[in-house]
Amino acid sequence: MSSWGAMTAWAAFVLVGYVYVGYPVVMGLLARVMPRPVRPQPIEPSVTLLISAFNEAAVIGDKLRNALALDYPRQKLEIIVVSDASSDTTDDIVRSFAAQGVNLLRMPARGGKTAGLNAAMQQVTGDIVIFSDANIMYQPDTVRRLVGNFADFRVGCVTGDSQYVDDPHSAAHTQENVYWGYERYIRSMESVVGSTVGGDGAIFAIRRHLYQPLSVDAINDLVIPLQIVAQGYRAIFEPTAVGMEPSAGDFRKEFRRKRRIVNRSWRGVMSVPGILNPFRVGLFAWQVWSHKVLRWLVLPFVMVGFAGCAAAYGDGLIYRLGVWGGLASLLLAVIGSCMSTSLGRTAKLMQTVFYFYLVNLAALLGVTNALGGRVERIWVPERG
Repeated sequence: MSSWGAMTAWAAFVLVGYVYVGYPVVMGLLARVMPRPVRPQPIEPSVTLLISAFNEAAVIGDKLRNALALDYPRQKLEIIVVSDASSDTTDDIVRSFAAQGVNLLRMPARGGKTAGLNAAMQQVTGDIVIFSDANIMYQPDTVRRLVGNFADFRVGCVTGDSQYVDDPHSAAHTQENVYWGYERYIRSMESVVGSTVGGDGAIFAIRRHLYQPLSVDAINDLVIPLQIVAQGYRAIFEPTAVGMEPSAGDFRKEFRRKRRIVNRSWRGVMSVPGILNPFRVGLFAWQVWSHKVLRWLVLPFVMVGFAGCAAAYGDGLIYRLGVWGGLASLLLAVIGSCMSTSLGRTAKLMQTVFYFYLVNLAALLGVTNALGGRVERIWVPERG
């Protein structure tokens, strides 16, 4: 029994190590030995900026002023706001920009972001469509940075770099920033090798003709890039196309956001036939398994690892350390959930442990809800 426990523990923790360390390392090595560079060109295709909004009265005016100030020929930039039946003054504010060429598409009833995008994509005219949220502000050259990559005929999707507005008083913000720095590296390496897995719903662009209508419960910024890769095009990451947005603001909001994203993403991956099959999409299937599917299942792997150590407790010091290390990590997570960032590095370390368990529990709940047929199609956006 104990030998099986030891084997189980080693297998589980090696898998966790692969997901968080091994995969990024392998991607970095592949980027060195088999790069496929994309060389952007200063092209100016027609562009539609598609802004999704629900009750965004607090930010939509600033967003539209930001959009109108972008460094891109105004006659080639169509701006459409898709209001998901907003019940505040969002629609009135958008209408006040009509004379400047801003168009409002109001949905008759709340149907979720994806339903709004399906409707809007029947009306857009730009050869390139940029999907955006209402609370992210683009740098002046963001559109040019995104669309320049489409000079390469192999590129079908380009994701920009969504960065968080600094909030030093928020522990959740600090952890999200660290996590996004880690994600940014992985996306960059994936992009060099071939395609990155997924996009960022606040700042990504596609060739209009590649769009395929989505199920209303699909998460658009994951499913659209997967569909485009399945069609034989590349989905890349452009780190110089920058947008600034607020973070979720606190751990509870981040937990809900992560649970919702994984809930819809699990269904999204399973909805794209062949995307997990290496015989269909080659290396990219391994990337989806490693970057998404296995990472969503990290918490069960960790639990199995601790259980294996407990079963092999009498087999050696390393397994006893595994059991006590697991209990200590849970205690640190509990303490970290209550500590302030003002207490220094020790507090940040404990908050990192808490954040690890928080996001992985959220991911597990998202997966189990999806497997049970419960998908969060409509929600109130998290705001800091």
